[in-house]
Amino acid sequence: MRTNRQKGMDVTYSELTDFDAWIALAREVEPLFGPMAEETAFQEALQRAISGKAAFCIRSARDEHDVALKGGIVVSEAANEIAWLAVSKHCRNRGYGRKLLEFALNRLNPRESIWVQTFDASVPEGTAARKLYFDVGFTDHKAGGLNLAGVPTVIMRLAP
Repeated sequence: MRTNRQKGMDVTYSELTDFDAWIALAREVEPLFGPMAEETAFQEALQRAISGKAAFCIRSARDEHDVALKGGIVVSEAANEIAWLAVSKHCRNRGYGRKLLEFALNRLNPRESIWVQTFDASVPEGTAARKLYFDVGFTDHKAGGLNLAGVPTVIMRLAP
């Protein structure tokens, strides 16, 4: 299992035993992302991502039997994109999102454009996510429409 250690932040491949913690994180961000946690399609896609080693996380063990996620990220190597990134509310502004993004970018093809759909500039709650993507070199590419929560999005591109 590959990990990336810095300042106590261990980014690692997710395991199916993390599934409930992923669902809890999804529930937490549903007001901005839209319904996911109870959606069969999301649950199946998440299970495929975990099984396919395309989901990475930073865990916060409450005890040996109860794991929470500080944050998680899912990539699609086929589309060369960040498919999903979220950091738990109580862990934001501590560098977890940056750590997850840097880890994930190292698994994608830097010789081709890398894509992500995130919040439009008009969404105040998305300012931190936009800043994170801008900081690593992403630029706005085109409007992404409304997400499942009805929030305006944009497609961003990281040029090769």
